[in-house]
Amino acid sequence: MRLAVFALALIVASPADALVVRDMTGREVALAAPPARIVSLVPSVTETIFALGGEARLAGRTDWCDSPPAARDKPSVGGMINPSLEAIATLKPDLVIATDEGNREETAVQLRRLGIPTYLVHAHRVAEMLDMIARLGALVERPDAVAPLVESIQARIDDVRRRVAGRRPPRVLYVLWPDPLIVPGRASHITELIDLAGGRSITATVGESYVRLSLEAAVARAPDVIILADHSKAGTAAGRQSPEKWQRLTSVPAIRDGRLHSIDLSILHRYGPRVAEGLELLARMLHPEAFQ
Repeated sequence: MRLAVFALALIVASPADALVVRDMTGREVALAAPPARIVSLVPSVTETIFALGGEARLAGRTDWCDSPPAARDKPSVGGMINPSLEAIATLKPDLVIATDEGNREETAVQLRRLGIPTYLVHAHRVAEMLDMIARLGALVERPDAVAPLVESIQARIDDVRRRVAGRRPPRVLYVLWPDPLIVPGRASHITELIDLAGGRSITATVGESYVRLSLEAAVARAPDVIILADHSKAGTAAGRQSPEKWQRLTSVPAIRDGRLHSIDLSILHRYGPRVAEGLELLARMLHPEAFQ
């Protein structure tokens, strides 16, 4: 991973000597100085700031920002979809970091109307996630912490790839939501992680990020492995998906061979420092023999 890319994230604009930051959507965000008070509306951003050692600059977070445990000591501004603008303004942030997926565009528009600079992150691929880490390292003035963190994540990813290399990729059905059935499409980072873990998502060519799929269509694709996203630790009311309806489908190879699994949504879906951990869990489900 070439880390030089994050040097392009910060530009000093003249003549006012204002700091101009280009976010991950390409939009320029003007700051008076490097932000000393940041409100994060993105759990993966919160985790990354802590991993970089920049938590002293984190003035607030959402209810979903629950990792690491120390993040819960920071003031909450509410949920990701409907954070309290009043709570955010009360914290007097120099910068709010949001995402173009998970936060409403209206929230960012309202924050800008209040004169609060807002920086958007966007990551669908591992490379984009590593870029995000580098950008956040620059924002919290912890550039020296970027390389060790990125290298440790990359080393774990490379270890998984080495372990699963040359093994037959099982057909994988990943179920984000049970009813209606929602699965990852071609643009989802889950699809990439399944590929890195030595599998082949049976919905890799469907739609974009996440799409609906009928149960009949899923069964017809004969998955060798079925993985259910466990929402119980992710701040939602959905909780753990019930395996019973899947266990009745005895004609499906995954059920016949006892390869129905559950995985913590908060680990796999947060494109931050725990991506490598999520990848390792996936790889163990797909190729348990490679980790004995």
